[in-house]
Amino acid sequence: MQTTEPEKLSKTNMPAQKISLENAKENKLFYFVANVVIYRESDGRCLILKRSEGEKVHPGKYGVPGGKLEWQDLDIKNPTRLNGDVLDYEMAVEKLLVREAKEEAGVEIDDNFLYINSVAFIRPDEIPVILVKFAAKYKSGEVQPEQGAFNDYAWVNEKEVKNYQCIKGVAEEVAAAIKLFKKQK
Repeated sequence: MQTTEPEKLSKTNMPAQKISLENAKENKLFYFVANVVIYRESDGRCLILKRSEGEKVHPGKYGVPGGKLEWQDLDIKNPTRLNGDVLDYEMAVEKLLVREAKEEAGVEIDDNFLYINSVAFIRPDEIPVILVKFAAKYKSGEVQPEQGAFNDYAWVNEKEVKNYQCIKGVAEEVAAAIKLFKKQK
């Protein structure tokens, strides 16, 4: 096997030095949001949280923990690997969901996620969003809704969730999560 001289990196194939919108295409920019339906194996129920009335999107409705992926989640100096000239941040979405479950609900979740579905939507403030939804098992912790963001919670099964004023799709996601985990048994 013949060895060749390492390829010289030019300005065009250098890893990113910062995060910038300068070269981004405006019509391809979205918020990226991930949600997690937390399944409690002991009784086959899932956690829903009531959003506070001050929230911009779906105030006063029940939903599940989740949040936006932010630039700070992509520490430019600490990628998980260099993939050619691309900086990779493996498990960024999974880390986001573990963090949001702890911040928003005060609970620990398993980091083995199951995919439920996705939706693209436009918020009332005209921002386009890609939302990807996952399910994860509850591990530990007493539910404590994040002050100011949520003001109630419930553990529900696929029938009980219909008794709550939920964001559209949440009841189906709870049912899907329960089905996914029961199928694994």
